[in-house]
Amino acid sequence: MSNTPIAAVLPHRAHDLARLQTLARNGEPDVTITVIGKYNHGKSRLLNELIGQDVFAVADRRETVQLADTVQRNVRWLDAPGLDADVGSEDDRHAFHAAWLESDIRLFVHAAKEGELDAKERELLLELHADGARTQRQTVFVLTQIDQLADDTELDKVREAIVRQAPGVVLNAVSATRHRKGVEGAKLLMQERSGIPALQATLDAALGNVPQARAHERALLLDEIRAELNQFRDQCEATLASSLQTQLDQRQAFDSGLQAVIEQSAVKIETMLDSLGEDHAIKPDTAKDAYALTAGKLERAHIQIAYSRACIEIDGFLAGHGVVGLPGEQQTAARSLNSVMIAVLGVSVKFRKDLRRMFCEAAGRTRLQEQFTHYYELSADRQALVAQIEHTTEAIAAIERAFAALPALEPRT
Repeated sequence: MSNTPIAAVLPHRAHDLARLQTLARNGEPDVTITVIGKYNHGKSRLLNELIGQDVFAVADRRETVQLADTVQRNVRWLDAPGLDADVGSEDDRHAFHAAWLESDIRLFVHAAKEGELDAKERELLLELHADGARTQRQTVFVLTQIDQLADDTELDKVREAIVRQAPGVVLNAVSATRHRKGVEGAKLLMQERSGIPALQATLDAALGNVPQARAHERALLLDEIRAELNQFRDQCEATLASSLQTQLDQRQAFDSGLQAVIEQSAVKIETMLDSLGEDHAIKPDTAKDAYALTAGKLERAHIQIAYSRACIEIDGFLAGHGVVGLPGEQQTAARSLNSVMIAVLGVSVKFRKDLRRMFCEAAGRTRLQEQFTHYYELSADRQALVAQIEHTTEAIAAIERAFAALPALEPRT
């Protein structure tokens, strides 16, 4: 469907999008009139009298369980399932479709013999009037089967009760049965007293307002959707800009901070190494030195301590930036080895040349900077930020696709 890209961004607008597709359709009929009401309130019989033909099935039982329609004089007349359809059932969905997606004019039917509106009728009537105030779609209240009341006094009581429930509603009181008898007997006065001619005049006036109402509703819905898409795009672009700036700021802070820690460690290590005299560490211990404290052992311990101190300082910095462990694919069964420090620097350093190469030479410091930065970018926080940037970027692309789909909902010429 052409509105799928828009619905993907604004799923809560699905009904409005479906309505816009209806409004964008060309061809005949131009107008849809839907009769809405509970079962056995005379909806189908009323439509037959308004049309002048027995098109819709009439019965004393639940007859209309799906949409039934006919086209007369360039008007589509739609008979919907009753309001007392089971919630979530197929006929309930048909009733919703007819009332909200197809209709230009809604005939709200209530049988006079039932007295005042029940809670569901009143709720729907108020919703229809609120929709009319927003979209200019028209709802005409029809009080049917007035011939089944004892007299005009009883009719007045019903009118008063309904007006109290829905202030401002205009009631069109009719009797389809009385009208049919008047037509069959050629009794003009009976036809007039049936209320059907007056209702037909009301509908003729309503039909004249439909083109303006449709144009208003179409512009309203498209403007609302455009405004919502623009607002969403502005939010996403602001979020993306903020996320990219955060990504940049974090990286710059990490780069400069790590460089400072490595250089500080290098100065300490180089000062320590320069203070040493003869290199005893490179002299291998003999078998007789296995349990003796030799100069080589002391120097190697001294080197290891300097190395460990540098590791502690770097590790503390990394932890402060969320680098706390290796990525899952690099981890081993030995949990003690799943450390970024071990992955980059190894377990221990025994000789001056190795320590000097790691920290005191520019190439060594560059390697440390690059490898620690690699693990920083793989850390959970940085990966979450990358995912957020990707998600926001895709959201902006989806919004652009939604904008591109809007012209399909414009009226075709």
